[in-house]
Amino acid sequence: MNALSLRPGVSQRRNRRRRTAGFVAMLTLLGLAIGACSPTGTPSVTPAGAPGSGGSSPAARTASATCPTSQPAPLPAGQKRVVTIATVKGRIEITVDGSLSPIAAGNFVALASCGFYNGIVFHRLVPDFVIQGGDPSGNGTGGPGYEIKDEPVTAQYHRGVVAMARTSAPNSQGSQFFIVLSDQAAGALVRANTYAIFGEVTSGMDTVDAIAAMPNSGPPNNDALQPVAMDSVTVSQP
Repeated sequence: MNALSLRPGVSQRRNRRRRTAGFVAMLTLLGLAIGACSPTGTPSVTPAGAPGSGGSSPAARTASATCPTSQPAPLPAGQKRVVTIATVKGRIEITVDGSLSPIAAGNFVALASCGFYNGIVFHRLVPDFVIQGGDPSGNGTGGPGYEIKDEPVTAQYHRGVVAMARTSAPNSQGSQFFIVLSDQAAGALVRANTYAIFGEVTSGMDTVDAIAAMPNSGPPNNDALQPVAMDSVTVSQP
């Protein structure tokens, strides 16, 4: 084998190392992005006035007075719900599974059921990594006004997985969640291994990709410049 034929292999190994290092660095940069739910929380009824608020606030919030004010009941293992998110880019159907993370699953279903997510945007877009939403302040600093307990990560991260965003502080999950865009993102997420997986997109990844392709501010925050809102979020039986 001559020297020229060796070059592609060397280049591929270098590219793989660069990609791996890039995703690890990206995860580090996203310490606030994938863990952007403020430990102090933000009341769900008032998008404006969140700590550090500087982005656009979601419009047409329709959360009801019955939204939880503390950690809701877990979704029991073996139970599933389908959460459908309608956006201008299309629909996203997420199958939520209580067997994955009962507390996170129950929390997501409770917030979706009461209309908490209606009008909230996907505020952060990281191509080939994740899209993130669920913050009533619209800028990555807010939550539902309470936090939920941590749970072990018992499933594998891959394209389409839906998991909770959090800070590095224990029990700092609230309402923010992210959808994984690429199988290549798994390595960095596994190294952190703290983002509770509670479901998976079972229909509408083309919509997720369309949202991810919208303009963003670039690293380190990757703020959405034209945020796509969750016009309505509904829950049904599978």
